[in-house]
Amino acid sequence: MARPKKTADVPVRKRPPATSLEAKEAEMISLAVDLAEQQLRDGTASAQVITHYLRLGTTNNRLEKEKLERETQMLRAKTEALQSQKHIEELYQEAINALSRYSGNEDD
Repeated sequence: MARPKKTADVPVRKRPPATSLEAKEAEMISLAVDLAEQQLRDGTASAQVITHYLRLGTTNNRLEKEKLERETQMLRAKTEALQSQKHIEELYQEAINALSRYSGNEDD
């Protein structure tokens, strides 16, 4: 039976403790990616790890990422347009109120 390869000692990076749940999650993801990288380099990575990184490199995956980025941009543009429309409606209402006061039809 073959002995498993020993992994080289990976230098531990000292980081300040995470201050939020998102920062902690990002730290854990970073550690997992570092471990996967080391396993791939050592030849000890599982089939799931290898398959995961192979899928990341496919054309289909890149196209899906690009599509998601464009959809996100479109949603942001729609949100900005809605906010702009709301602002314009407020300006119209202010103009109507000002004209009403000017013509003497002020309701208090």
